[in-house]
Amino acid sequence: MTAATATPARPAAPAAGARRLRLVRRARRDVLAALGGLATCAAFPPVNAWPLALAGPALLLAAVRGSRSAAAFRYGTWYGLAMFVPLLSWLGNLGPLPWLALSAVEALLWGALTAAAPVLLRRRPWPLWAAAWWVAAEAVRSRAPLGGFPWARLAFSQADSPALGWASVLGAPGLSALVALGAACLAALCTARPGRRTAAAFALAAALATGALGSVLLPAPARKGDSSATVAVVQGNVPRERTLAEQSRLRQVTDNHIRATGDLAAAVRAGRTPAPDLVLWPENSTDTDPRADPALFTAIDNAVKDVGAPVLVGAVLDGPDGRIYNTGLMWRPDSGPGQWYAKQHLVPFGEYIPLREVFGGLKDLQLIPRDFIPGTGATVFRTGPVALADSICYEVGYDSQVRDAVRSGANLLAVQSNNATYMRDGSRGEPGQQIAIARIRAVEHNRSVVVAATTGTSAVITPDGRITARTALWTSDTLVEQVPLRTATTPADRLGPWPEAAASLLAVTAIASAATRRILTRKR
Repeated sequence: MTAATATPARPAAPAAGARRLRLVRRARRDVLAALGGLATCAAFPPVNAWPLALAGPALLLAAVRGSRSAAAFRYGTWYGLAMFVPLLSWLGNLGPLPWLALSAVEALLWGALTAAAPVLLRRRPWPLWAAAWWVAAEAVRSRAPLGGFPWARLAFSQADSPALGWASVLGAPGLSALVALGAACLAALCTARPGRRTAAAFALAAALATGALGSVLLPAPARKGDSSATVAVVQGNVPRERTLAEQSRLRQVTDNHIRATGDLAAAVRAGRTPAPDLVLWPENSTDTDPRADPALFTAIDNAVKDVGAPVLVGAVLDGPDGRIYNTGLMWRPDSGPGQWYAKQHLVPFGEYIPLREVFGGLKDLQLIPRDFIPGTGATVFRTGPVALADSICYEVGYDSQVRDAVRSGANLLAVQSNNATYMRDGSRGEPGQQIAIARIRAVEHNRSVVVAATTGTSAVITPDGRITARTALWTSDTLVEQVPLRTATTPADRLGPWPEAAASLLAVTAIASAATRRILTRKR
């Protein structure tokens, strides 16, 4: 009896060992995915170690390849959490709920998108399919949910990379594809069997060499005799407070920008500074509609007349039904306020509350009593030789917003930002990430980009992506620079959304084909 019971018990030890081995392997893949997210985070400012944009996705792809969709969802979620939580820590100034909620939503979305990757990574040559999938995944999260969140795309980590010039040819999606291809080739080399390592090494070398060709694709630097304009950026600064609630009680922002503009006018009269053709104030340099406040109207109008040049004022304007617009308002010395651009891509839970009846009562969201109204299209402000188009804060991350502005005839791009909202203890995360995106846009569209921020970093960026002037954080400062004005379009402008659409269609078609084959196989 004893022997009979002992005999069937013997396989239990090997079975338990196999289960432990599977758990160890799964845990190892979990760790790889999380490390990949941390590495990808470090590719962006403030760390700005751009080569890690290869290593981070490579770790994720190594974890996902050979797994099932359910496991891939878990790996993608770990990757997303490890990347977004530290990368978006600047959102903590709005409270922990917006920061952690957005990070969690983006991580879960990335997990869901990663669940579709295993079927593509079984195809050969799988690094090409991985690059197509990555572009498709970034396209989805740049559009959904709630209008999407285009921050932290691989392209936006490459402002200091030799591959930067590819943005002028293939746009930001194409640059992301090249980085993802290099990451996939790196993963293939690290996971290749001994007999295939030579081919994998050759593929990685080819991908890296292709990326390096971007250094010869940059737009030409400014030349003597090129069309240009003198642009001034006024960074008035705000009192350095720790929380959004404290900042919202302060009323000095407009006064600071009026004072700084007066100092600029005095410097011009004294001959210390060239007279600007255009002056830029940041986003929310006035949070009250100056058209409805006579005292405020007079103060801004006097500052504009004093400096003697049109000023793009970041103004909150009243709209219908008690709602408001976040705008760039062109204020001219001779005619006052006129044409304005309204921000098209609003920040959920920052500029409007989705399902306000459900979420509006939360403490962290009570500082947003009114919803902003999105704008409906590009606006080009024309003054002298300048045809200026505006992007307000994080919407510079949306490809179509900037591309439509250039196609509408803009020869100069502005980015107005109120970075004080997202800065905590002098954190450089959000300003540095925004400047990196602006540098990509400059190269992508062969345009100078001028960034005006309330507390920094304000900057002047040439069409080849170089920063020619920048301010420090939490200071009052003014930049006056001569910038090239260009009208020539890039291949990226002419191709428009097609590279992204083609890569996405390729990935979706392959996933659908694999799913169809699996269904048909099960029915047989």
